[in-house]
Amino acid sequence: MLDNFKPEIEKKFLVKELPIDINKFQNKEITQGYISEPSADITIRIRKYGDKYFKTLKKKGFESRLENEVEISRNSFEAEWYLTEGKRIRKFRYLIPYKNRTIELDIFKDQLDGLIIAEVEFNSLEDSKNFIPPAWFGIEVTTNPKFSNSNLAKFGFPA
Repeated sequence: MLDNFKPEIEKKFLVKELPIDINKFQNKEITQGYISEPSADITIRIRKYGDKYFKTLKKKGFESRLENEVEISRNSFEAEWYLTEGKRIRKFRYLIPYKNRTIELDIFKDQLDGLIIAEVEFNSLEDSKNFIPPAWFGIEVTTNPKFSNSNLAKFGFPA
């Protein structure tokens, strides 16, 4: 799994207001937990996304980093879930088309209720730099480690 890393380039924004037509977009519940500590050089995450299960390794970074994600069985997910105790999040992800991109809008639940984050992935750093967000986006938090999902899972809502 360590030799198949691919680049992930994304920006992350707080959302100041939901799009008025949010309910017309596809959404799925995501439950995920972190096996590694947020301070580790490689983040290890397991995730239930709809009715599929994944294990992801991500190298440290903000706007650009390397990741490897593989689909796993439900049994594998359940066998490792206990390792994520105290480092879990639950959210609903809406997939919203925007220009030639897809906005992944995450509405967090449970201890993070009220937090809404939008992520947009890019093919290159140049594409990322030229991105103009929609008016309903708030401040960019791409480089703020408090808003990484692993830190949110372990430490909760940023102060």
